[in-house]
Amino acid sequence: MNKIRIALCLGILCSLGGAALAATPPYVTAALSDPERATDAQADARRHPGELAAFAQVKPGDTVVDLIPGSGYWTRIFSRIVGPRGHVYAIWPIEYAKADADNVTLTQALVKDSHYSNVTLLMEPATGFKVPKKVDVVWTSDNYHDYPDKFMGQVDPRLLDGAVFSALKPGGLFVVVDHVAEAGSGLRDTDTLHRIDPQIVKAQVIASGFTFDGESRVLRNPADSHKLTVFDPAIRGHTDQFAFRFRKPR
Repeated sequence: MNKIRIALCLGILCSLGGAALAATPPYVTAALSDPERATDAQADARRHPGELAAFAQVKPGDTVVDLIPGSGYWTRIFSRIVGPRGHVYAIWPIEYAKADADNVTLTQALVKDSHYSNVTLLMEPATGFKVPKKVDVVWTSDNYHDYPDKFMGQVDPRLLDGAVFSALKPGGLFVVVDHVAEAGSGLRDTDTLHRIDPQIVKAQVIASGFTFDGESRVLRNPADSHKLTVFDPAIRGHTDQFAFRFRKPR
């Protein structure tokens, strides 16, 4: 009986230890509580920013890239996490900017806001990813699949992967979140359904010198058939998404 009790206690302690390790860091919680992102917070339940920011290991003082920032949802979060000693580069490929002028305007307004004085907007060709200095984290959400598409100039994603590798500090992280395509489909659905096979992403990034460092499943949705465009009302906002973390060797 005593052995059983000891085993149970050890199991409980292990569970508590695991929960502690998985807890959202206080600086992430503080960033999410920023009153300036009250509108963004309406999407937090489905976007899981606390879990994903912790997964990306962004911390105070870091230099972070938000590649293709969209409305700025993640840019605002990263800005508050890295704080005054850190910096965020919001990068718009010129080709993408032409197709999403409204969101580019939002980024231009954001960098003029003193609340986000640690954010810099960079406009550059899709084939020319670069940053002024080495960075700790490169993050891209739901846009990796766009690179091989016509409007982006059909850029080989491996070109991006190599440029990101060069831009990161040793030990730096490349975090890719994207919509899941059918297994084995490769790049087939990038320009039609706006989805990509997670396995080809993993293979391409690893081939560029990265090591696979982990996966978050908080955005996975087994009810998604992977056959609908991500803009279909039946699935929009609830697509099955993977989140991969890759590390540049030290």
